[in-house]
Amino acid sequence: MSRLTQRSRSIAGRTAIVTGAASGMGRATAHLFADEGARVVVVDLNAEGVEAVAAEIRAAGGEVLAFALDVSDAAAVADAVAQVATTFGGIDILVNNAGISVPAPLQLDDFEERWDRTLAVNLTAHVIWVRACLTHLEQSDAGRIVNIASTEGLGATAMISPYTASKHGVVGLTRSLAMELGPRGITVNCICPGPIHTGMTQDIPDEAKNKFARRRVPLRRYGDPEEVAHGTLSFVLPASSFITGAVLPVDGGLTVQNT
Repeated sequence: MSRLTQRSRSIAGRTAIVTGAASGMGRATAHLFADEGARVVVVDLNAEGVEAVAAEIRAAGGEVLAFALDVSDAAAVADAVAQVATTFGGIDILVNNAGISVPAPLQLDDFEERWDRTLAVNLTAHVIWVRACLTHLEQSDAGRIVNIASTEGLGATAMISPYTASKHGVVGLTRSLAMELGPRGITVNCICPGPIHTGMTQDIPDEAKNKFARRRVPLRRYGDPEEVAHGTLSFVLPASSFITGAVLPVDGGLTVQNT
């Protein structure tokens, strides 16, 4: 029987770059994209971790390239993008997932250093990658950019102002680029994960996590990285061609709970 619908929900054969791919949501996204038949490019500062993820994907029969680099290093990014384009023939999908969070009370002597580094990785790097990939995304028939922000981009927590400011910036950047790149056929969307089991939350005691989830999350639990990855996958499908500038919380309902 022939299909009744016109739009493809497959990313098989597409080339996707995922930053911050050595662990957590980035690793889950890389695995999911590879499982869906995409050629995956995994990027992370952690050389051992990113090579391990690449080895996992190869062992499962996937096509993968791995780069260990600082995502805010424009020269290193440009070199990596050039290698990807040469090896895979183009770039269809960019997922800006890499991020850091450090405690940063205003009174710290090194506050400005923490501010600068957080903004460089969490926000400026997104722009560096978009600029480096832009020509290739324009040449794709389904150019997709997904920026990973946080529910901190929709609210605020004390003592982490650089992180909170950077994630608000990611939301704003997403909306602005959606306007700018829409005429070029590129969609730009944003995921705002809530409480997720990742490296950033691994040091929080389980009792504290459970207490927080019971009090603040309607689904009464922390999320799994793969649950975030599936939200990202939805945005990059060829079929998602009329979705741009969207900001999707993947947070178990945290941001809509008033009580």
